[in-house]
Amino acid sequence: MITHHEGPYEIAPGLYQLGNSSVPCFLLDAPQPALFDAGFACLTQSYLDDARRILGERTPAWLFLSHVHFDHCGAAGWLKEAWPEMRIMAAPKAAKIITRPNALKLIAQLNQAAAQDYFTAGGTRRSPHEFTPFALDGTVDDGDEIDLGGGIKVRVLATPGHTWDMLNFYVPSKRILFASEAVGTDAPGGYIVSEFLVSYDAYMESLARLNDLEVDTLCPGHHAVHTGPAAKKHIGRGMASAEQFREWVLRLLAQEEGDQERVVELVRMGEYDHRTGPKQPLPAYMLNLQARVATLAREAGYTV
Repeated sequence: MITHHEGPYEIAPGLYQLGNSSVPCFLLDAPQPALFDAGFACLTQSYLDDARRILGERTPAWLFLSHVHFDHCGAAGWLKEAWPEMRIMAAPKAAKIITRPNALKLIAQLNQAAAQDYFTAGGTRRSPHEFTPFALDGTVDDGDEIDLGGGIKVRVLATPGHTWDMLNFYVPSKRILFASEAVGTDAPGGYIVSEFLVSYDAYMESLARLNDLEVDTLCPGHHAVHTGPAAKKHIGRGMASAEQFREWVLRLLAQEEGDQERVVELVRMGEYDHRTGPKQPLPAYMLNLQARVATLAREAGYTV
């Protein structure tokens, strides 16, 4: 496992982490360089500076978004302004989401909260950028392949479960998988936060599909990158963690007679409050936790 707090950092030949490892942007250098995810708006300048240190006068040709949660698309508009010829690509469902005023308002609000948390935690390269809306230049979906040149192709995998617009990006020639939250999120002590916000079953099916890939470098959405045998092992650990979390929540739902608010409170105390290491800002964590508990309650028949 590779952990690194500030980029640019070379993970593997031609693969770099940009910005802060808690909310990274990844750069795959190729004849057509590609960025993967766009983190926080307040880290825009770090992504730009790090990419320019690696590429020099060259510019990214592509920005692939795994999904359009606030912490994966926050800087997209600013990156597009810096590199107008770069093409921003995401799932068809994502294209619809970023036209909704309420979705854009929430993305902006959560980026503002994240900027304050990052400043309070001592972030060293925070910039004054705030979220600006953006449009996609095209959409990609399951089975599509984008040729970056030099024998490097990016294969698109639809991996719903965290969100319905979730995509993963696999580079077969390098055995690199950009997985975002489809494999969960690392937390201190080896704990993996399971991230099924819309469907536990779809999340597990997606993990099983990823587990069939040959992966030497696994790039989740936050905190750590897994290389060598640890890459494949982490996918299996993500599946086990999701199963354990589901069992825990179902026990609490039974104990609390289906009271989801009480279950959310108990899970927050057990999963979030005691952690002192890097963790998701509380407003975003609570939104996600409520969605995870609601998903399990619905699939277990507690709600219609």
